[in-house]
Amino acid sequence: MKVAVFCGSSLGHSKVYERAVAELGAFFAENGIEVVYGGGHVGLMGVIANAVLAAGGKVTGVIPTHLEQREIAHPSLTELHVVTDMHERKAKMADLADAFVALPGGVGTLEEIFEVYTWAQIGLHKKPCAFYNVDGYYDLMFEMIVSMHREGFVKKPYVDMLIKESQPEGLLRAFEDYVAPQEKWNS
Repeated sequence: MKVAVFCGSSLGHSKVYERAVAELGAFFAENGIEVVYGGGHVGLMGVIANAVLAAGGKVTGVIPTHLEQREIAHPSLTELHVVTDMHERKAKMADLADAFVALPGGVGTLEEIFEVYTWAQIGLHKKPCAFYNVDGYYDLMFEMIVSMHREGFVKKPYVDMLIKESQPEGLLRAFEDYVAPQEKWNS
């Protein structure tokens, strides 16, 4: 299984994020899960890549040329794809991945996971979309998604399809057990 990981190019203020991401990376490698990510060496991006590699796993990076220097492309990846722009980056990552997970991160992390979440709703793929909810990081966002449902903008199956996990074992189990909901326009 290949999992596309979306996460911050910063570490955040709390060490809990770095520890949890390193633990997840080691778990992925130990369970034969390959990581596809943004290709950077900085922030949580670097933490996940380093943890997977240190545990003997495989990591594929996808980085656009304009970020190759800013995010400092990781020099030790299993494979690195340098692409033209962010659109190509996201398309390549989506193509390579069997599942998607957002770790703690900022606006770019949300943009990436919400794009593949939207694609799942409209039937462009049937891959699981997950949030690794370290220390309740995404709790308020989950409340917002429930509010969107309550107000009639997101149907219940698409609220329920999101995987919300805070432990590596639970995340893997949720990926393995995932069943995609019916496509939005067919329900």
